[in-house]
Amino acid sequence: MAAGGAVLVALLALVLAAATSGAFGPRLIADPGAVVRWAAPMVTVLGHLATAVTVGALLMVVTLLPRTLPPRRGGARRGSGPPAVLDDGVSPLARTSLLIAAVAAATWAVLAGARLLLDYAGIVGESPASPTFGAQVGVFVTEISLGRMLASVALIAALVATLALAISGPTGAAWTLAVAGVALVLLAQTGHAAGTASHSLAVGSMFLHLAGAAVWLGGLAAIGLLARRLARDLEPVVARYSVLAIWAYAAVAISGVVNAWIRVGGADGLTTAYGRLVLAKAALMLALGAAGYLHRRVTIPRLRTRPLLFWRLAAVELAVMGAVSGVAVALAGTPPPVPQEPPAAPTPTEVITGFPAPPEPTTQAVLAQWRPDVLFALVSVLLVVVYVRWVLRLRRRGDRWSPGRTAAWLSGAVVFAYVTSGAPAVYGTVLFSWHMLEHMTLATLTPVLFALGAPVTLALRALPVRHDRSRGPREWLLALVESGWARFFAHPIVAAINFAGSMIVFYYTGLFQAALTSHLGHVLMVVHFSLAGYLFANVLVGIDPGPRRPAYPIRLVLLFATMAFHAFFGVALAQSTALLAADWFGALGLPWGVDALADQRRGANLAWGIGEIPTLVLAAVVAVQWSREEERTARRSDRQADRDGDAELVAYNAMLARLAKRDDGEQGPGRRTRPEQQAGEGLAGEGLAGEEPAGKEQAAE
Repeated sequence: MAAGGAVLVALLALVLAAATSGAFGPRLIADPGAVVRWAAPMVTVLGHLATAVTVGALLMVVTLLPRTLPPRRGGARRGSGPPAVLDDGVSPLARTSLLIAAVAAATWAVLAGARLLLDYAGIVGESPASPTFGAQVGVFVTEISLGRMLASVALIAALVATLALAISGPTGAAWTLAVAGVALVLLAQTGHAAGTASHSLAVGSMFLHLAGAAVWLGGLAAIGLLARRLARDLEPVVARYSVLAIWAYAAVAISGVVNAWIRVGGADGLTTAYGRLVLAKAALMLALGAAGYLHRRVTIPRLRTRPLLFWRLAAVELAVMGAVSGVAVALAGTPPPVPQEPPAAPTPTEVITGFPAPPEPTTQAVLAQWRPDVLFALVSVLLVVVYVRWVLRLRRRGDRWSPGRTAAWLSGAVVFAYVTSGAPAVYGTVLFSWHMLEHMTLATLTPVLFALGAPVTLALRALPVRHDRSRGPREWLLALVESGWARFFAHPIVAAINFAGSMIVFYYTGLFQAALTSHLGHVLMVVHFSLAGYLFANVLVGIDPGPRRPAYPIRLVLLFATMAFHAFFGVALAQSTALLAADWFGALGLPWGVDALADQRRGANLAWGIGEIPTLVLAAVVAVQWSREEERTARRSDRQADRDGDAELVAYNAMLARLAKRDDGEQGPGRRTRPEQQAGEGLAGEGLAGEEPAGKEQAAE
């Protein structure tokens, strides 16, 4: 009932917002008709809601639902044995949630297909009933990027529906949720963000907006659909959802501010129709924040005794969420105050990179250059906030955590934020040398700092343990660390090959070009090399669980082998006469003039030099850890000797005494003892006794 009310409120809010802004009024040129103009946004709203329910229902199985049978109304759980689950490890509640996800995903697929047709009709200004419309749609789907994205979203939604019917357990649900996330990535590249001059910033913020809204709205909707069957499990499920909702609300709010800043442009833009819708959406977001606060502070603690309180607040919250969705779609159809088209006379740098050329990289210019990447900036903030919270949690219960490890982790987060949003990110798009500086810092410096911070060890100590067979953050972390994939990539040899060899694969294939031309490719580059560097550093100097670490001499061999490879890569690249990504770096036309091939040689030297500095630091850390391990071993031996009166040495001396006594017993008249005989034979055999054996002298005579 509450979910249906949210749909009606969303459609009503869409109509009111569109009527206020005139977003879907008649067009002066190529008007597709009122049916297309109004059906397209309505289908988009319903598609967003179906997406959210799909994500929320999958999240229920991944982390929210207990894997047990619900209790009977009488109180006690069924049976006296362990919590009952189905044979495939899926509880009945999870099976129902997967069915909800499948139905929602199938609905999403149908609506995504309808949106493709209606969006194309709106673009060309032609009714879908036109005889030539079908052939034109085929061209749109196969030749135009927007058409390919919308068609891919429909296919992915259909795949999610199929997987939701076939999977069993949290692991399958997690993989299915990841597939749905791919569709959200594609959706983030449509709308106003597709043509904005701040493309990477807009796409990153739009993805956060869509993902946060899906988790927030979909999680609550899924709980509402399952609430009557949750019984006494309603309280823990809602409490777990509340934690996710806080993070989702923050993602939606921050990304919404970023998107509004890109499109509104200033205070004057708030007086336009677009600006008024932004203010309306902001007011609804504040109302949702207040409702979430009441939910967390008042409703959740009383759910065990008064479960009906959930419905009273959830219905209001879902209705407001629906209104936010309706206003958001109306915003997408309203022209923003800041034009979102490329400049009329772009420079070569703007055509290729999407940004104006930065000033020449002097010291002053470098310090002033910032281009925030909202995704990585938010990740950096989360790295700091979550780590510090875990440390404080340990401190509150009286446990100690090394300040040095905390300092290493915080330093890594700061360096990561600067490299992904500061001068290396700005100049890395126009100069190969700066790109290499960004790359090598992400692959060699920040992973060492993160590995020294021991995040997995801290998390396993700080995160709570769940006892209802569901998977919380700690359980998922353990499952990941103990998985076959993690053990494979964390193996010392594999980690070293991945760390060094992936550079060759990246720079001498089309992956480098993809990382330059696509924001998604750039994100994947940062993620891959950061993880590869962390896995290698964790083998050498980390304490996190996972790899079976080799002896310290072998670690040094691996380290110096990778150092030699970096040197080889740098020398080979410096001597190359072929320009990597020539149609990118060779066609920028920078106003301050750059020899692209000479800059590539500088980048090659940086790959060699910068790679060596963290490597030497790693070698020093390995040596220090080796020395400390030897000292700890010696101290353990000394303490053991103090406790047992040096029993090991006493036993060794006793063994020597027994051997000596046995040898004395075997010694006969005129015979040497066995040790003396062996010593004499050894000296004679080596020609060191000063004379030949007696037998040999007689033979010579």
